Amino acid sequence: MSDTQLTVTLDGGGLDDARAIVRTLEGVFGTPDGPPADAGATVRTATFDSPDTPRAADASPGAAGGTLSAPVTVTVQGTPQAVEAASETLSRAFTARDGGTASGDQERERQLLLVP
Repeated sequence: MSDTQLTVTLDGGGLDDARAIVRTLEGVFGTPDGPPADAGATVRTATFDSPDTPRAADASPGAAGGTLSAPVTVTVQGTPQAVEAASETLSRAFTARDGGTASGDQERERQLLLVP
């Protein structure tokens, strides 16, 4: 399997918060299918074509992500390696609380609460 997808669902916060979170993940996964753009949406989704081995993240706490205006629940779904890389990246860039993990045969899902 050469490429897999990482799906990121964002619930809460504003459009700028969603864009900051997606920009943080771009350093690991590259450009998503499109940046969050709908200002009126309450849930936003970004999909990344993720290599089998995501690039190492180079985010120090708060550096890439900045400050959020409101809490955002982030759900990441994909291969175990991609989900772990996304979770670690977001936890370094933002203040994060682990909301739990669910595992399937070939996919994993993790939920994080990112707080300002």
